[in-house]
Amino acid sequence: MAIYLDENSRILVQGITGSEGGKHTRRMVAGGSNIVAGVTPGKGGQTVDADGTAIPVFNSVQEAVDATGANVSVVFVPPKFTKGAVVEVVDAQVPLAVVITEGVPVHDTASFFTYAQNAGTTRVIGPNCPGLISPGKSNAGIIPADITKPGKIGLVSKSGTLTYQMMFECRDIGFTTCVGIGGDPVIGTTHIDCLAAFEEDPDTEVIIMIGEIGGDAEERAAAFIKENVTKPVVGYVAGFTAPEGKTMGHAGAIVSGSSGTAAAKAEALEAAGVRVGKTPAQAARLVHEIVAGL
Repeated sequence: MAIYLDENSRILVQGITGSEGGKHTRRMVAGGSNIVAGVTPGKGGQTVDADGTAIPVFNSVQEAVDATGANVSVVFVPPKFTKGAVVEVVDAQVPLAVVITEGVPVHDTASFFTYAQNAGTTRVIGPNCPGLISPGKSNAGIIPADITKPGKIGLVSKSGTLTYQMMFECRDIGFTTCVGIGGDPVIGTTHIDCLAAFEEDPDTEVIIMIGEIGGDAEERAAAFIKENVTKPVVGYVAGFTAPEGKTMGHAGAIVSGSSGTAAAKAEALEAAGVRVGKTPAQAARLVHEIVAGL
């Protein structure tokens, strides 16, 4: 099985006629994803060629859903239009919105996430995330499709590049689903959401959780794991060598005193029974040890 995304996922791409949207649409199609539609206001009636497949473009999400039955939207629109794009997805009752866009104002994210929560029909992943992939089934976002295979690991990560590295390091085992949740201060889907879904998924036998300095998401995840997760979890926290008070790339990755440090997060995770690697490669070795003992 997989979480959130599988072989039945019918994907539409918002911003498909832009350079990033078009490029990644072609990459997703090449990786086996079922891209059924694109949305760019004012360009309805056009088509976008992807590996010989003519993907129809619609003026609105609702039109695309009515015509194609799309049940996932991947959002590649500029930051100032992202809030409106996600609201469109929610209004069309699309079950999953994957927001790739970086630089979305936090106020906008809080607004559209609250809108989605109140509607109760749409899960939001992101923004500022690489998306998610269920290897061999579907790929929604910018994660490379050819660096791993289907298997028994579930992965949830704040970092895009560390998602790719861990997928590659554990490619011999393979994954059910890899979810990049993004590193902004406000995000739609959290570590805890994915941990709960992987706990319920019968094909996921081991879980990898990648966090980073800043905030308390990893500490909250540790508390959730202790109370609710029975499967083995391996953790990695990016930023063990980060200087105090320094913003490190992701908008949410800032340390204040001992709060939000990698060491404090690792300590909380280990107290919950999570085996924590000090490097991505060490975390991958821990996964291999656990899988060998299953």
